[in-house]
Amino acid sequence: MMHTKDRLAKELELINQPEMAAKAREGYYDDFLSPLDMPMSQLLEDLMRTGHGAAIKLRERVMTGEFDATREEANAWADSPEGKAMFNKLKKGK
Repeated sequence: MMHTKDRLAKELELINQPEMAAKAREGYYDDFLSPLDMPMSQLLEDLMRTGHGAAIKLRERVMTGEFDATREEANAWADSPEGKAMFNKLKKGK
């Protein structure tokens, strides 16, 4: 099964947004891989900024959750060193 970030990158390539596709492939818009606090909000903003009809249609798909991380991706992050560190931090209340 293809990772959500890669599915998004493919869709961005289909609407001729290569820079955004490259960001997606790196995890920039991903729920768990992104350095951003709200990556989906950034994606929506970037899509709107293009002004292209195809980007606006893709934006609607993003808003319905089509490119949200899957349960499997969430579980993989939770099992990662970063995820475990975050859970430990939350348990300590810091």
